[in-house]
Amino acid sequence: MGHKDELLKRLRRAEGQVRGVHRMVENDEYCIDILTQVSAATKALERVALALLDDHLRHCVASAAADGGEVAAEKLHEASAAIARLVR
Repeated sequence: MGHKDELLKRLRRAEGQVRGVHRMVENDEYCIDILTQVSAATKALERVALALLDDHLRHCVASAAADGGEVAAEKLHEASAAIARLVR
């Protein structure tokens, strides 16, 4: 399975989990059970984000770093900002 296919599979899984949370809220299910599902959906999206970040670092940033200059500095800054957003 290709990288893009794997990302799409993970996104479909997260989408299904979010739909499940929606149904649970509609059905007035127990709050802790809903929170457990929210956590699972969040983790699924985090895995997508980390895979995308890894891809970006391996390709875009590595290529820019090899070239050096202003583009490299900008790509490193973008990657650093993306990591900061993920860990907030």
